[in-house]
Amino acid sequence: MARLSPRIQPCLWFDTQAEEAAHFYTGIFPDSRLGAIARYPEAGREQHGKPPGSVMTVSFELDGQPFLALNGGPHFRFNEALSLMVLCDTQDEIDHYWNALSQDGDPAAQQCGWLKDRYGLSWQITPAVFADWITSPDRAAVERYMRAMMTMKKLDLARLRQAFEGRSP
Repeated sequence: MARLSPRIQPCLWFDTQAEEAAHFYTGIFPDSRLGAIARYPEAGREQHGKPPGSVMTVSFELDGQPFLALNGGPHFRFNEALSLMVLCDTQDEIDHYWNALSQDGDPAAQQCGWLKDRYGLSWQITPAVFADWITSPDRAAVERYMRAMMTMKKLDLARLRQAFEGRSP
Protein backbone atom coordinates (compact mmCIF):
# COMPACT_ATOMS: atom_id res chain seq x y z
CA MET A 1 0.00 0.00 0.00
CA ALA A 2 1.30 3.45 -0.90
CA ARG A 3 2.22 5.89 1.85
CA LEU A 4 -0.43 8.61 2.14
CA SER A 5 1.40 10.88 4.58
CA PRO A 6 4.83 12.53 4.55
CA ARG A 7 7.76 10.36 5.51
CA ILE A 8 8.73 12.66 8.37
CA GLN A 9 6.07 13.51 10.94
CA PRO A 10 6.79 15.30 14.22
CA CYS A 11 5.76 13.45 17.38
CA LEU A 12 5.17 15.76 20.35
CA TRP A 13 5.58 14.19 23.80
CA PHE A 14 3.13 15.32 26.46
CA ASP A 15 2.53 14.05 29.97
CA THR A 16 -1.26 13.68 29.78
CA GLN A 17 -2.35 16.66 27.62
CA ALA A 18 -2.02 15.25 24.07
CA GLU A 19 -5.71 15.45 23.22
CA GLU A 20 -6.14 18.87 24.86
CA ALA A 21 -3.10 20.22 22.99
CA ALA A 22 -4.28 18.82 19.64
CA HIS A 23 -7.64 20.58 20.11
CA PHE A 24 -5.84 23.81 21.10
CA TYR A 25 -3.52 23.78 18.08
CA THR A 26 -6.17 22.79 15.52
CA GLY A 27 -8.31 25.69 16.74
CA ILE A 28 -5.56 28.15 15.80
CA PHE A 29 -4.40 27.08 12.33
CA PRO A 30 -6.47 27.01 9.12
CA ASP A 31 -6.73 23.76 7.17
CA SER A 32 -6.33 21.81 10.41
CA ARG A 33 -8.08 18.75 11.75
CA LEU A 34 -8.02 16.11 14.42
CA GLY A 35 -7.35 12.55 13.34
CA ALA A 36 -7.36 9.17 14.98
CA ILE A 37 -7.05 8.68 18.71
CA ALA A 38 -5.27 5.55 19.94
CA ARG A 39 -5.79 4.31 23.47
CA TYR A 40 -3.41 2.44 25.73
CA PRO A 41 -3.99 -1.32 25.92
CA GLU A 42 -3.32 -3.48 28.95
CA ALA A 43 -0.28 -4.89 27.15
CA GLY A 44 2.90 -3.06 28.12
CA ARG A 45 1.36 -1.44 31.18
CA GLU A 46 4.44 -2.33 33.24
CA GLN A 47 6.44 -0.06 30.89
CA HIS A 48 3.99 2.72 30.01
CA GLY A 49 2.16 2.82 33.35
CA LYS A 50 -1.02 4.20 31.78
CA PRO A 51 -4.52 2.95 32.55
CA PRO A 52 -5.97 0.83 29.73
CA GLY A 53 -8.32 2.96 27.64
CA SER A 54 -6.58 6.26 28.38
CA VAL A 55 -5.43 8.35 25.41
CA MET A 56 -2.07 7.21 24.07
CA THR A 57 -1.77 9.20 20.81
CA VAL A 58 -3.74 11.77 18.86
CA SER A 59 -3.00 12.41 15.21
CA PHE A 60 -3.71 15.88 13.90
CA GLU A 61 -2.81 18.25 11.09
CA LEU A 62 -1.89 21.92 11.31
CA ASP A 63 -2.24 23.79 8.04
CA GLY A 64 -1.88 20.43 6.27
CA GLN A 65 1.26 19.33 8.22
CA PRO A 66 0.71 16.04 10.10
CA PHE A 67 1.67 15.67 13.76
CA LEU A 68 1.28 13.01 16.40
CA ALA A 69 0.75 13.91 20.06
CA LEU A 70 1.79 11.23 22.55
CA ASN A 71 0.81 10.99 26.22
CA GLY A 72 4.15 9.53 27.26
CA GLY A 73 4.26 10.66 30.87
CA PRO A 74 6.30 13.23 32.79
CA HIS A 75 9.72 11.84 31.82
CA PHE A 76 10.53 14.35 29.06
CA ARG A 77 9.76 18.03 28.60
CA PHE A 78 9.94 20.33 25.61
CA ASN A 79 12.89 22.71 25.46
CA GLU A 80 14.12 25.42 23.15
CA ALA A 81 16.36 23.03 21.21
CA LEU A 82 13.32 22.38 19.01
CA SER A 83 10.82 24.97 17.86
CA LEU A 84 8.09 25.12 15.25
CA MET A 85 8.43 28.03 12.84
CA VAL A 86 5.28 29.70 11.51
CA LEU A 87 6.04 31.78 8.42
CA CYS A 88 3.68 34.75 8.15
CA ASP A 89 3.01 37.02 5.18
CA THR A 90 1.32 39.86 7.09
CA GLN A 91 1.34 41.57 10.46
CA ASP A 92 -2.22 40.31 10.97
CA GLU A 93 -0.94 36.73 10.69
CA ILE A 94 1.94 37.45 13.07
CA ASP A 95 -0.51 38.98 15.56
CA HIS A 96 -2.97 36.08 15.24
CA TYR A 97 -0.44 33.29 15.78
CA TRP A 98 1.51 35.18 18.45
CA ASN A 99 -1.58 36.06 20.47
CA ALA A 100 -3.18 32.61 20.16
CA LEU A 101 -0.09 30.52 20.87
CA SER A 102 1.26 32.70 23.68
CA GLN A 103 -2.07 32.64 25.55
CA ASP A 104 -1.28 31.20 29.00
CA GLY A 105 2.30 30.57 27.84
CA ASP A 106 5.57 31.65 29.43
CA PRO A 107 6.04 35.43 28.97
CA ALA A 108 9.66 35.14 30.08
CA ALA A 109 10.36 32.92 27.05
CA GLN A 110 9.38 35.57 24.49
CA GLN A 111 12.11 37.13 22.39
CA CYS A 112 12.84 37.83 18.72
CA GLY A 113 9.58 36.22 17.54
CA TRP A 114 10.02 33.16 19.78
CA LEU A 115 7.44 32.15 22.34
CA LYS A 116 6.69 29.21 24.55
CA ASP A 117 3.07 28.01 24.61
CA ARG A 118 1.04 26.71 27.58
CA TYR A 119 2.48 23.21 27.03
CA GLY A 120 6.09 24.39 26.94
CA LEU A 121 6.49 23.98 23.17
CA SER A 122 8.58 26.70 21.51
CA TRP A 123 7.33 28.49 18.40
CA GLN A 124 8.90 31.06 16.10
CA ILE A 125 6.32 33.47 14.66
CA THR A 126 8.36 34.82 11.79
CA PRO A 127 7.92 36.90 8.62
CA ALA A 128 7.95 34.66 5.54
CA VAL A 129 10.72 36.88 4.13
CA PHE A 130 13.00 36.05 7.07
CA ALA A 131 15.25 33.67 5.11
CA ASP A 132 15.61 36.16 2.25
CA TRP A 133 16.53 38.97 4.61
CA ILE A 134 19.11 37.11 6.71
CA THR A 135 20.83 35.63 3.64
CA SER A 136 20.92 38.91 1.72
CA PRO A 137 24.28 39.82 0.23
CA ASP A 138 23.64 43.34 1.59
CA ARG A 139 25.39 42.78 4.92
CA ALA A 140 24.50 46.29 6.19
CA ALA A 141 20.80 45.48 5.65
CA VAL A 142 21.21 42.19 7.52
CA GLU A 143 22.89 44.03 10.41
CA ARG A 144 20.08 46.61 10.57
CA TYR A 145 17.45 43.87 10.46
CA MET A 146 19.10 41.81 13.19
CA ARG A 147 19.64 44.87 15.40
CA ALA A 148 15.92 45.75 15.12
CA MET A 149 14.74 42.16 15.64
CA MET A 150 16.82 41.71 18.78
CA THR A 151 14.82 44.50 20.49
CA MET A 152 11.42 42.84 19.90
CA LYS A 153 9.35 40.14 21.49
CA LYS A 154 6.49 39.85 18.97
CA LEU A 155 7.93 40.88 15.61
CA ASP A 156 6.76 44.08 13.95
CA LEU A 157 6.92 43.44 10.21
CA ALA A 158 6.79 47.12 9.20
CA ARG A 159 9.63 48.07 11.56
CA LEU A 160 11.71 45.10 10.40
CA ARG A 161 11.16 46.02 6.75
CA GLN A 162 12.13 49.65 7.47
CA ALA A 163 15.28 48.50 9.24
CA PHE A 164 16.23 46.12 6.44
CA GLU A 165 15.64 48.80 3.79
CA GLY A 166 17.51 51.44 5.82
CA ARG A 167 14.47 53.72 6.20
CA SER A 168 13.69 55.65 9.37
CA PRO A 169 10.54 54.60 11.27
